[in-house]
Amino acid sequence: MRGEWNGLQALFLQKCPYAYYVHCFAHRLQLALNAAAKDVGVIYLFFQMLTSIINVDSSAKRVSELKSIQEVEVVEQIAAGELETGKGANQTCNLQRAGATRWSSRYYSIKNLMKLYNSTSSVLKNMIDNGLNGKIRGEALGASKALRSFDFVFCLLLLEKTMGITNALCKSLQEQSQEIINAMNLVYSTKGRLKKLRENGWVDFFASVVSFCDAHTIEAPDFSARHMEGTGRLSQQQNCVTIEHYYRVEIFNAVIDFQLMELNSRFNEQTRELLILSSALDPRFDFQSFDIDKICCLAEKFYPHDVPDLNDLRDQLEHFEYQFSELSEFQDLCTLSELCQEFVNTRTPFMLIERLVRLVMTLPVSTATTERAFSAMKLIKNRLRSKMSDDFLADLMTVHIEREIVDTIDSNSVIDEFYALGNRRAQLK
Repeated sequence: MRGEWNGLQALFLQKCPYAYYVHCFAHRLQLALNAAAKDVGVIYLFFQMLTSIINVDSSAKRVSELKSIQEVEVVEQIAAGELETGKGANQTCNLQRAGATRWSSRYYSIKNLMKLYNSTSSVLKNMIDNGLNGKIRGEALGASKALRSFDFVFCLLLLEKTMGITNALCKSLQEQSQEIINAMNLVYSTKGRLKKLRENGWVDFFASVVSFCDAHTIEAPDFSARHMEGTGRLSQQQNCVTIEHYYRVEIFNAVIDFQLMELNSRFNEQTRELLILSSALDPRFDFQSFDIDKICCLAEKFYPHDVPDLNDLRDQLEHFEYQFSELSEFQDLCTLSELCQEFVNTRTPFMLIERLVRLVMTLPVSTATTERAFSAMKLIKNRLRSKMSDDFLADLMTVHIEREIVDTIDSNSVIDEFYALGNRRAQLK
C-alpha cells in the first residue's frame, strides 16, 4: 500500500504529485496493540497460554461437550434467578481463535473465554481424567493450571478492559466511510479513556479481579505481602515491593503505558500537523473549530499548488465566517461531506474553500474497505471465470463494493428502463 516505488502510494503520486499518504489508522492500531503485547512479558505469555487453552478444546467432540455444559449452566442460572430471559438472550457460543492479522479477534477470544470460564474448566478436567493418551492428559493439565492461575485471570480481565476500549475504535476505523476528522477524534477519545483508566481505574478494576476470583474459587495472593521474583530466594530479590504494587505498576500501568506510547508513535509529526490543521474545517457545533489562521496554514504548508493565492483564500474565509452563522443552509452540519454538498447545492463563490474541503476529504484513514475489495476479487474472478475481461470485472466489483446502494435499486425498474430504450441487438448463445 505505502510502497514508495511500486506500491499504491507510488501510483497515486504519478497522477497527483501533491497527494499525501496517511497510513491506515486501523493497521496502526493493530501494530500498537501488537507491540504493547510483546513488550510486556506477562502479556506475551498470557496470549501463548490463551492459544494453548483454545487449541486443546478445538476438536468437534470437545466443542460439543463445551456446548452441552454451557446449556446446563444457563438453565441452572436461570432457575436460580442469576440470568434474565428474553428474545436473543443467553445464546451459546464457542471459544474463538485469535486471528493473526485481525487484532480485534483477540478481544472476542478473551470475551468468550470469560463467558465460558466454568465450562472450559469442566472440559479440561474431563480431559485430564478421561483423556485417550498421556499427551492429551498432559496438555489439558497444563492448560487447566494456567487457566486457574491468578496471573492468567488478572491479565484476562485487564485485556478485556483495555481492548474493549480500543475495540470500539478498531470497529469504527473499519467502516466503509470514515472521515479523517472523525477518525482523529476517535483516536483522541481512545487515548483519553486509557489515561483515565490508568489514573482512576485501578480501584474498581482490582475489585472486579477479586470478585471474579471469589466467584470461580481461584486462590488470590496476599496483596500486602512482599513480591518474590525468580525462585523466591532472597539473593534474587532486587526490589522490596508488595504484590499489589507489582500488579498495579509492572502490569496494569505498564500495559496501558505501552498502548498509549505506541498510539502516539504511530502518528508522525507531519500527519499529526495535517490532522490538527484539517480539524479547523470541521462544521460540527456551528463551526466551533473554525480557524482562519489554521486553514491558511494548511493551504500554505500542504497544498500550495492547489491554493496559490493565500490572500484570496483569506478573503473568502472571512466572508464565509460571517455568512455561515446567518445562512440556514450551513447550520446543523455534522460532516465535511455535508459541507461540500452545501457548497455545490448553494453555488457559493467560495471556490478555494470548497477545494480545500475536497482535498481533506480525499485523505484515507482506513484501507479496510480496499482490502476487502481485493479479497472479493478472487471470489468474483475465480478459476472457472479466468477469461473474464477487466471491464466486466470492474462492473461486478462496483456492484459488490457499493452493494448497500445496489440493494435499494428495484430490478424491475432496471428492466423497464432498458425496455424503454427500444429495440436492441442481442447475441444469443
